[in-house]
Order: sequence, then C-alpha cells, then structure tokens
Amino acid sequence: MPSSAPVILVLGTGGTIAGLADSPATSGRYQAAQLPIAALAASVPGVAGYRIESQQVLQIDSKDLNFGDWFALLDALQAAQRRTEVRGMVITHGTDTLEETAYFLHRVLMPSKPVVLTAAMRPANAPDADGPGNLADALVVAASASGGAILVCMAGAVHAAGVLRKAHTTAVDAFTSDEAPLAGRVEAGNYLPGEIPGQPMSMAPLALPPVSDWPWVEIVENHVHADGRAVQALVQAGVHGLVAAGTGNGTLSLPLEAALRLAAQAGVRVLRASRCLVGPVSTEPGLLPAAPSASPVKARIDLLLELLDAQAGRA
Repeated sequence: MPSSAPVILVLGTGGTIAGLADSPATSGRYQAAQLPIAALAASVPGVAGYRIESQQVLQIDSKDLNFGDWFALLDALQAAQRRTEVRGMVITHGTDTLEETAYFLHRVLMPSKPVVLTAAMRPANAPDADGPGNLADALVVAASASGGAILVCMAGAVHAAGVLRKAHTTAVDAFTSDEAPLAGRVEAGNYLPGEIPGQPMSMAPLALPPVSDWPWVEIVENHVHADGRAVQALVQAGVHGLVAAGTGNGTLSLPLEAALRLAAQAGVRVLRASRCLVGPVSTEPGLLPAAPSASPVKARIDLLLELLDAQAGRA
C-alpha cells in the first residue's frame, strides 16, 4: 500500500473483542482486554485503497472505565481528526459501557470524519468469535460513511450513537437503535447507508475541566418500596445531580418523588428518565423535569454536561 494512501486509524481500548478464554471450549469464561490492538487489526482484511494503522489507547474491561479513560480516548480522536491523511477512525470497545462511551462522544466530539465503534460478545479465541467480523465491517463503514457521525457497527448493523442501547446480555446482535431506523448495514463487505437521526450536539466546552472538577451525578431507580432513603443519603454526601430511572414513562413512587423534590430544593439538579428500553418520558406540567434521553445512563451524561456548562458560566 503506498504511503500516500488514506488512513483508517483503529484505536484499541480493550474489551471482550480483545479477550481470551482459558480454553476455546469454555469461551463463556474469559478475561477481557488481553490482545493488543495491533494483533486484532492485523488479523482482519483491510479495505482496498486504505492503510490501516492502530493505536493502543487503553487496555481495559469496559465495565471498569472512568472519566479519565474517556479523556484519553477523546484526546486520541481529536489528534486523529487533525491528521489530513486520516479518512476515518474505528474504536474497539467492550460492550458493557459501549452505549455510554458512544453517547459521550456523540455529545462532545463534533467529528469531521466518521468515528465507528465496534465490539464483540465472544472472546477472540472462541470458535465462533464475532470480533473479527465486526472489526472488518467497522473498517468498511469508516472508509465509506460520509460526514462526521458517531456510529456503532455490530453484527452487520450500523447504529447511530444517539439512539443506541444494549438490549441483550449475550446475543451477538445485542444492540438496538431504540425505535429509530438503523444508520445502515454492512452486507458482503459493502456499507449500505441508512438514516442517521438528527440530534443536537453538545453545548459542553471542548476543553473539558479535569476529572477532579467534574460534578457527581448518580442514578436512582424507582421500584417496589422505593422510599427515598437512598436519595437522602446521596444528598447528605454531597451529590450534585440525580437521574431518577422511573417506571413506565418516568413515574415515581410518592416517597421517592418527595425525596427528589427535597433534593431539588437543596440545589441538586434532578432529571427523570425511564427503566423501559424504548418510549418517551412524560413531560406533563408539575412533574420533575424529564431528561433529553429516556435512557438513564445517557441522561446521566446529559446531566453531567449540563452541570459542566453551568460551572463554565454557559448555562
């Protein structure tokens, strides 16, 4: 491949796609984040006309990600965007928190080039490993997609980051796009674009403050006998924001709602989301404010960015 060919940069963060089982016969028991990204990138076919480069940003099980890891990934993506020879970027990631990382990037990055996240539900040495196919598909999407959307490619389906959810614990097609249409599919090595839902980008400053200055935001859930004591404890401990994962369209038990209203009166920012996988959150007058996204983990990111904007004097 000539050195002048455009580049697809693969950024590795670990996850099951880089995981290894003790034995292929027992691939359900494995350790994530074992293989280096260079080995993963070298194991799949490239894309005709493109050079494939790899960079190890993190090597972690995604359930253990923290805000500092997001900063490292964001820095790598911003540096890649400044390279004129880079056509697109692929991120290998664990599935546990893929929804959150994709949404965070959707809110803060504002990319000028395609960014495609991919992952695997089975470790790399499983007989039926899905990671190589997912990575190969993601390379095709990064080489073919137009614009600067944040996309996720899994099991041949391409999802927009703003509507992505993990909906199954073990299936290879574990992700859905809520009720939105797919952003595309990869079939026989070709990217067939679909519809990318339009969503507002972040108002957060690109120069995010250090992690030590980020607000503390937690999620509390409505359930049978939700009495609000968890909210009281969090307020006493100094929490800055609370996302209430309500039942149905964001409903809350009377004691939990009362505790959340007291928290709001004490200066804690409160938003309602829903435990349900799809559907809106009620915005009727008199209710606690609804989050922009019904997903509690996405709502938490929205609230974090809202509070960061307020700290920066932009709210």
